[in-house]
Amino acid sequence: MSGAAHAPSAWPLWRRNLPIWAALLVLLGITFGAAYLPLGPFNVVVGLIVAAIKASLVGLLFMNLKRSGPLMRLAAAAGFFWLVILFALTLSDVLTRASS
Repeated sequence: MSGAAHAPSAWPLWRRNLPIWAALLVLLGITFGAAYLPLGPFNVVVGLIVAAIKASLVGLLFMNLKRSGPLMRLAAAAGFFWLVILFALTLSDVLTRASS
């Protein structure tokens, strides 16, 4: 009996998430297609742009950061800031290595 009570509320969730899931699949196809195109250094640029769009969709819509409280947004921003620090440290290591 309790399963029937939850069934109507589950339908709008699927209705909301289905277009997001379809958009993520389209972006996956773009990533896959761009990997095989000879774009030179722009392959990385296209990949990072598509990854940023996918991360934004997941964060804002699947994780409900769009409607969450300020503490949850602060935690997500702190995680993103830490990720930027890690990328910066990795990039500084790669760029300062001597090529052999």
